[in-house]
This record gives sequence, C-alpha cells and structure tokens, in this order.
Amino acid sequence: MGPIRGSKKKRKIELKIDNENVLVSGSSEEGSIDWWDEFSKRISGSVSPSKSLDQFESVFKVSRKTFNYICSLIGEPMMAKTTNFVFLNGKSMSLNDQVALALRRLSSGDSLINVANFFGTNHSTVSQITWRFVETLEERGLHHLQWPSTEHEMAQIKSKFENIRGLPNCCGAIDTTHITMLLSASERTIDVWLDRKDNHSMILQAIVDPDMRFRDVVTGWPGKMDDASALQGSTFFDLAEKGERLNGKKLKLSEGTEVQEYIVGDSGFPLLPWLITPYQGRDLPETKSEFNKRHFATRLVAQRALARLKDVWRMIQGVMWRPDKHRLPRVILACCILHNIVIDMDDDVLDELTLTHQHDSGYRSEVCEMADKNASISRDKLALYLSGRLPA
Repeated sequence: MGPIRGSKKKRKIELKIDNENVLVSGSSEEGSIDWWDEFSKRISGSVSPSKSLDQFESVFKVSRKTFNYICSLIGEPMMAKTTNFVFLNGKSMSLNDQVALALRRLSSGDSLINVANFFGTNHSTVSQITWRFVETLEERGLHHLQWPSTEHEMAQIKSKFENIRGLPNCCGAIDTTHITMLLSASERTIDVWLDRKDNHSMILQAIVDPDMRFRDVVTGWPGKMDDASALQGSTFFDLAEKGERLNGKKLKLSEGTEVQEYIVGDSGFPLLPWLITPYQGRDLPETKSEFNKRHFATRLVAQRALARLKDVWRMIQGVMWRPDKHRLPRVILACCILHNIVIDMDDDVLDELTLTHQHDSGYRSEVCEMADKNASISRDKLALYLSGRLPA
C-alpha cells in the first residue's frame, strides 16, 4: 500500500511499495560544509566526537554525503509549507537546519527540551519540524523500502543468503521487536498495550535482506500480540498465502524434490511452506541440529538489522514518554527508511557501527506450535539436502 496520510486513527502501518528505486543526486557539498562550519561553532563543546567519527557524524549519525542526499530528497516539499520556523534569536531556519534538527531528535533520543536547547529554539518547534520531516520522508522516501521487484534483484538476494550458511532459495529473514512506551495514568487501565514483559509497547515486524536492509515492515500492533498473530494480521501474510509473494522459481534439490521461495524466522512464527522455522526440542539428530545452526546464522541478519535500527535511531530505543500512538507508527517507519537510506548510500558511518543482535533485551523466546504438514516435509528434505544425505 502507498503512504498513509491524514488518518490519525490508523494504528497499523504496512509497507508494500513497488516503486522505482532511483537515487537522486545530493545537494551542494560546498553549501553543506559552509552551513556546518557555522552550525558547529554554535554547538562547540556540546558534543564530543567519538574516536572513529568526526563531529558531524557523531551529531547526526550519518555522513555529510547522506545528509546532503536527504536534504535533496525532501527539500522541495519540506520547504513548501507556509510555516516559517525560527531560532530564539529570530533567524529563520534553513532546510539544512530543519533536517539537522529532525535527525538529531530521531538519532539522539533526547527530549524535546534538550534538542531545543541544543539548537537554540523552543520545544514546540522541535516537535513540529520533526513531524513534518517524518511526513515528508514517508512521502518521498518509500522507494528505499520495497519488496524486490525483479527476478535479478531477488536472485542476488538468494545468492547472498546462500553464501551465509548454505540455505538455498531463501528470500528474507523475519523478526519482531518491541518499541516500549510509558503511557499516562489514565491509559494504564487499558492493558492491550501491555506485553509479556509487563511493558507497554508497540510491535515492529520486519523482513530483512542479507544486507540488513528492511524489505517489508509492519508496525502499530500492540505489544500484547504474539509474533504469529502479528504476522497473520499483515498484508504480507495474505499475499504469501495467495501465492502473490515468494512465488518465484522453485529450486530443484534432487529428482522429484523442489523447494519454493521462502523466508526464515524463529520459533515464534508458524512453520509454513513459505516461512521456515527451526526444529524444536533437545537432543536432535545431527541433520536437524546442523540445520538449526545454519538457520540461526541466516536469520541473524534480521536481529542485527533491528538492533542497529534501535542503536542508531535512539528515539525508538528506550522508553518513550507518553507518545502519540497514532503518530508513533509513522515515526518508526521514518527510522526504518533512514536505516535503508544509510545502506543504499553506502555510508561510511556503517564501517564504524558495532554489530550486535540484541534488540529486545529481557524478552523470552516464544514458541508457536502451528506447523503446516507439507512445510514440515519440505524442511526435512532441506535438512537432508544441506547434510548431503538427500538421494539424487
């Protein structure tokens, strides 16, 4: 579906975009440097650069190249609005100022007041600019988050997944994470947002490619829902069940044995013909134990992607204080788009980021007992194939 607009009551946002993925050339690098020189003087001493990043990257979590691209991507609609935002000294904010403010708010996780003090403005201006940025990025940046639209693109994804630990014809890895919230006292009587760790939270479900790029996201579901229910409520589930997703070429494993396109997920998801989960239980036979090891190494990319998302865009990492639950899904979506833009721009910042797979600390693993019989047979054949024991 396309961008969500104007419906403040909508709690669930899904992204299924098949637009062209075309990068636009960035705005003037020289102009950006001039802007940064002036801006950095104002914040001198406010931020200490990390050992491996310069001050610009420490402040905004993107390189200047990526910053320029974001400005060029959203500049026209961002500045077309009639509101004239100003600093406390009365000076009008430029496009660079506004993009910088929004990136700082999303990446630092600081409060509105702290970001306002950092920029020399007021907290209401921070709130308005950040929301305008989120809306505009959703409008102009959705082509950075899309399901593969060509056979060639999907073939590259399959090849990269197979290179991880040998799983053939794999098209993605799925996982979910919780965005925690502190709700007002009046809302605490409504336990729909109360998850299994007794936190109020919102779920983000993501399907990731081998480069940790988000290919499909669903967010807005209350944290009380388990992974299987969130999946079954998504449009991706409906498309896959109808054969309109993961419907590419089947791969021949041996004479009379084929495996269709599929994604991998942990035991919290149902075992389906197009969603392969690990074997459950202890003391598994060698073929099944080896399959689980390969499966875990493959789906690790989804855990790492979600961990990086929260680590870089820290507004959604910690406990959010009384968020607007109708706007929060779109803020999460904007962070997912920014995550992908950094990857698509081959941003040097990526080289300095630590890889971890811990994104939902304290949440116990779920187990879904739902298993399709044909999927179970396919998984067994896949396990035998990977162990070299499947008859030719």
